[in-house]
Amino acid sequence: MKKILAVLIGLAMAHTADANAPGTSLRPVAREDGLARSIIQDVTPRVLGVRNQVETPDRNGVLRGLRPRTRSDSGFNQAIQSRKDRRRGTVCNDPDLVGEPVGYVPGRITGCGVQDAVRVTSVSDVALSQPVTVDCTTAKTLKTWVEKGMKPAIKRRGGGVEKIRIFASYSCRTRNNQKGARISEHGKGHAVDIGGFVLKNGDEITVLDGWKKRKDGKILRKMHKSACGTFGTVLGPESDRFHKNHFHFDTARYRSGSYCR
Repeated sequence: MKKILAVLIGLAMAHTADANAPGTSLRPVAREDGLARSIIQDVTPRVLGVRNQVETPDRNGVLRGLRPRTRSDSGFNQAIQSRKDRRRGTVCNDPDLVGEPVGYVPGRITGCGVQDAVRVTSVSDVALSQPVTVDCTTAKTLKTWVEKGMKPAIKRRGGGVEKIRIFASYSCRTRNNQKGARISEHGKGHAVDIGGFVLKNGDEITVLDGWKKRKDGKILRKMHKSACGTFGTVLGPESDRFHKNHFHFDTARYRSGSYCR
């Protein structure tokens, strides 16, 4: 390639030299840089089969050399687009939380309501049986538990969890629907109730039926234990009569630490 360019430059310089030699006609002569540019831009692409990769000569007709080929940005652009695609339809600025923003949710009684609520339909590629309406703190805490608690407990059983059975999320009510009780964390968008897990092979593990079974119970107890510390409150079948068939997880914080039963 260098030899070809050298020949082209030589031709251009020889042409301009002949044009200015004694005895030649006095017809106007194009500037050397303009002539060289014309020859190089017209001939070089056809010889080399490329375009827009040759530097124009400087004022003295000296070729500065080939510009380095620009690295293709296709891979970078594809990565950016992939990230955008993944983030489309996600919430809480987290690509692992799929859903939609809800905004402010007013409460029908004093103490209820959620600021900046979201409706989550999938967590870390695991579908939810029904959307959960919570705040982002609770959504992200649920994600942490799914990845570090639920999935390790299930391991490869049934191919992993396909869907989480959701019993409840936001609900403007008192604790356990008891008259005169304090507002439940459900009424603040801080809680989610989970009743079971559908595996990819079609099997299902439920809190109600599986808690006392040897195989399913071992998995469920690991899930329950792993939630303690991740969530502020963790209640299961042995906590009271209101939680025989589900786990209650919420993000309430206590000075003494997590409350787990």
